[in-house]
Amino acid sequence: MKEVIEKIKKSGLKGRSGSGFLTGAKWEIVKKATGRKKYVICNAAEGEPGVFKDGFILRHYPQEVVNGIKIALNAVKSDQAYIYLRKDYYQKYGFLLRKIIKDRKLPIALFKKPDGYINGEETVLIRAIEGKKLEPQKKPPYPVTVGLFGLPTLINNTETFYFVSRIIKGEYKKTRFYSLSGDIKHPDTYELPENLTIKEILEKTGNWPDFKFFIQAGGGATGEILLMDELERKIQGLGGIIVYHFEKTDYFALMNKWADFFYRGNCDKCTPCREGMYRLKEILSQKKTDKDVLKDLFFVLEKTSFCSLGRNISLPFKSLFEKIIYEQEI
Repeated sequence: MKEVIEKIKKSGLKGRSGSGFLTGAKWEIVKKATGRKKYVICNAAEGEPGVFKDGFILRHYPQEVVNGIKIALNAVKSDQAYIYLRKDYYQKYGFLLRKIIKDRKLPIALFKKPDGYINGEETVLIRAIEGKKLEPQKKPPYPVTVGLFGLPTLINNTETFYFVSRIIKGEYKKTRFYSLSGDIKHPDTYELPENLTIKEILEKTGNWPDFKFFIQAGGGATGEILLMDELERKIQGLGGIIVYHFEKTDYFALMNKWADFFYRGNCDKCTPCREGMYRLKEILSQKKTDKDVLKDLFFVLEKTSFCSLGRNISLPFKSLFEKIIYEQEI
């Protein structure tokens, strides 16, 4: 199966979970890793608000996803895979996925993700399948060498497996999926070239607003706030774009929505994230904008949180404060 991995490497496909790690390189590491057994996991947790591309793929292209997993099983010499599905995806697509798997006689099991945003993080999903306490683990070691049950494990998300299938069929055209929502005319999931700028994506889909707006790019909670003159760039992260009306948006209501999401998604493992989110919610509820207090709080979250949830929390808040709220106070 060396030629399969070489094809994936040659395609330049990067993982579509937000990390952007080269897919072929990851597969090669797992293939070369030593262990009495290896595992493959399709991560269909998709817990970021405003990102719904994986659900779209499972609804329209389940055969391609399963085929991508089958290719992975053969390529890394594994005899067991899991599809890790968030609760509603498990309910909506579980029956069809099981039928496809059964018809093709594949060693793939479905696993329903426990509630909670952090439970989509790769070290947490491993512990979920193992039946252990749901909290992130320190890396390294990485799952590619020490993963499920302590054995080499390949984890990619739904979109990545979909495109692997297309690559092996010779049908990959360097596209990706984008989730568009918010104050636009045509909210939906779109498959478009991966080299488009955010401006081009909005224009090509008929979603460029006729009013002053700003967007949240990448994810619907962790995504960065960008102004209209910052959209000549490619989308990063999970491919989510949420459009907000500049004049009609209640900025503190929006930030409280993010804060509630992060607070609920906290695993309580580390003090900086747990207490930091509580303090941030308190500040936002009082509509305080003390720059020094917020700067210190964001610094602590970024530098001392145990996992990526806490380290990435500050980006949407900082960018909204700096680009819009503080500017309006001048």
